[in-house]
Amino acid sequence: MIKRGDTSVEAIDYYDENQKTITIELDPLKTGSENAQAYFKRYNKAKNSVKVVHEQIEKSNEEMRYFELLIQQMESASPKDIEEIREELIEEGYLRRRQQQKKKKKDVKPQIEAYQSTTGIDFYVGKNNKQNEYVTMRFARQDEIWLHTKDIPGSHVVIRSFDPDEQTLIEAATVAAFFSKARQSSSVPVDYTKIRHVHKPNGAKPGFVIYEQQTTLFVTPDEDLVRSLRK
Repeated sequence: MIKRGDTSVEAIDYYDENQKTITIELDPLKTGSENAQAYFKRYNKAKNSVKVVHEQIEKSNEEMRYFELLIQQMESASPKDIEEIREELIEEGYLRRRQQQKKKKKDVKPQIEAYQSTTGIDFYVGKNNKQNEYVTMRFARQDEIWLHTKDIPGSHVVIRSFDPDEQTLIEAATVAAFFSKARQSSSVPVDYTKIRHVHKPNGAKPGFVIYEQQTTLFVTPDEDLVRSLRK
């Protein structure tokens, strides 16, 4: 239908239920085929732009979750924990290393806090991402129990038992809730599962994991109880 020199063309819109006609603007210096190719090029560029924007939104959301987690960790951090957080931010490219600051060796084990339930079972808590990664990915055994607040930034907790009693589960969950963003809340959901069901996705931020086959407990953080369980 299109001839070189046409500035527009009336065409049926096959995406419209009523098959209405629409007016399509044309470049009079191009043939019909060249106009079609130009529109298709614009369409592909727009489609790719949408994809890039969605990727950037997801990346930004991931960064927000990451910094929310860091903020939560800073609220209960000791000076040692803060130094590990600073080292992590340097490794991730958010901070520059001070000239006099030496790079820490990667094989240095983070110090993790130890607790013991009232029934005598030990469990351990990561207070920052380095400690979380260590306690979950290197320290814990495959059938030991892992806990984390459900959909809430918080610490990784590992019970040094394959089949802990209910009291130990509740106390470990209470510690997990206390060292989370929900510290001031009540009836906090805490998931627990075996370590074998916890995985870190490729390229994920430090401390980020996915897990499955979990059971959820609801506990209320209790600072006095947490302090009494600390070894």
